[in-house]
Amino acid sequence: MLFMEFSHCCERLENLSGRLEMIDLISKELPGLSEEELPIFVRFVMGRIFPDWSQTKLGIGPNLLYEAIAYVAGEKKEAVVEKINSTGDVGKAVEELLAIKSQTTFFHEDLDLVRVYHELMSIASQEGKKSQREKLLSVRRLLGNARPLEGRYLARIMLEELRIGVGEGSVREAIAKAFGVDSALVEHAMQALNDLGEVARLTRVGPEALNNVHITVFHPVRMMLAQAGTIPDMIKEHGPIAAEFKYDGSRFQFHKKGNWCRMYSRRLEDVTGALPDVIEQLLGAIDHDVIIDGEVIAIKDGRPMPFQSVLRRFRRRHDVAEVSAEIKLVPNVFDILYLDGETLIGLPLSERRKILEITVNFFIAPQVVSDDPAIIGQTYQAALDAGHEGIMLKVLSSPYSPGQRGKNWIKIKPEVDTLDLAVIGAEWGEGKRAHVFGSFLVACQDQGTLIPLSRVATGFSDEQLAEVYDLLKDRVIAKSGKEVTFEPNLVFEVGYSELQVSPTYQGGFALRFPRFVRIRDDKDTSEIETLDSIRERYQRQANSPQVQ
Repeated sequence: MLFMEFSHCCERLENLSGRLEMIDLISKELPGLSEEELPIFVRFVMGRIFPDWSQTKLGIGPNLLYEAIAYVAGEKKEAVVEKINSTGDVGKAVEELLAIKSQTTFFHEDLDLVRVYHELMSIASQEGKKSQREKLLSVRRLLGNARPLEGRYLARIMLEELRIGVGEGSVREAIAKAFGVDSALVEHAMQALNDLGEVARLTRVGPEALNNVHITVFHPVRMMLAQAGTIPDMIKEHGPIAAEFKYDGSRFQFHKKGNWCRMYSRRLEDVTGALPDVIEQLLGAIDHDVIIDGEVIAIKDGRPMPFQSVLRRFRRRHDVAEVSAEIKLVPNVFDILYLDGETLIGLPLSERRKILEITVNFFIAPQVVSDDPAIIGQTYQAALDAGHEGIMLKVLSSPYSPGQRGKNWIKIKPEVDTLDLAVIGAEWGEGKRAHVFGSFLVACQDQGTLIPLSRVATGFSDEQLAEVYDLLKDRVIAKSGKEVTFEPNLVFEVGYSELQVSPTYQGGFALRFPRFVRIRDDKDTSEIETLDSIRERYQRQANSPQVQ
């Protein structure tokens, strides 16, 4: 497939508003792709380059891309930034700049899908002191051969923000439709492989290939997620339930095979080097080949420390030994996904728990099983008394569903309601804060599209605003007066007093008294709150006794 054909497909998708139409269009493209093209197309159409489990990063930020665009378009970098600011879209700005340039350029070497992918792989592999220079030359070469429409989508893919409204669910349905396979099988394979490109290739082979997929050690899978709920509702619906402490720490996934092990964060980043003390503790507790799920907490004087203490260790790349002596980290293991070659995610929680207890010798999170609200309530109070966030309630018959946020896991916390939202824009501060961003536009997601929900301006210390500025200053993709737009890659946890119906924001809701709680850089923007879950929260809020 030529990259121009892919670009035309993206343009048609970008102009569609209906999810079913998108699924239909993608499903018609897939059967005609070659063995090598199929996984690349599937990843690209979702704005991704590498499998979700992969640690490979392209390593191209907006500034490097702007420099490459300026060179190819024969413009100054400042003019490129101005064009991006006026369009609010790097892709369309590149398209317009290349359209002007193409009037004086008569030769383009045709780009095809596979070549673009291999060029991007080559860019990602460049390391060392001269790597940024080499990356810049490679990006120039790609853009130099791109026609205007190709430039729109090539630039967006390099920033991994395709902006055509195609979510993973739509692509999953399209794969099933294209090859006449049950979508549940496609979802099962995705949960195990964490790479929809490879799943598409197997789907073409047939249902048997999908049935035979297994979790693989050192290919991390997404972590199962929880949503808000209540103790009475869970007991009423399920009878006996499992209650576990909800820790204010960082999720981890620990993989071990023989003498080799790796640890991955919630965002599936390899954090093995940052946590040697935790690795040592787990190796001393496990003799088998495993993949386990848990949470690391920081302990001081026998009490858990705030989440940020753990996060500092997860971020650490240098002087790890010195910091590990200052902050004691302890793992708490609560699930097992794989044991000695066998995938366990399809087993009910009750069976996985039995396997966990005979496989891991220490650090297993305590669990209470009961259908008595008083006993569950006592567990909840015990968690709070011990300094933890609250409890998790889990359905005993539930499988482990990677990446799914459903009603099988419920979190119970006493704090103000919070939402995890993507930061998509900001406004410069005033007075002593004029040199940093002072308020932020945050968004939820709907089928892969970011939907603005609120502005957040309170809850920040001066130190936190400085930290946020450092994280976002190189992610600016557009400016308008005092406002800036970011390439979305940062997540805030935002507290609020209630949800309100509002015509101001696209999703139809707004937050009353929004307040910054903390940065959630253990989370990816794909994990933020969905518009559907916000609708559910609003309905629960409307039905709560406090508003009757």
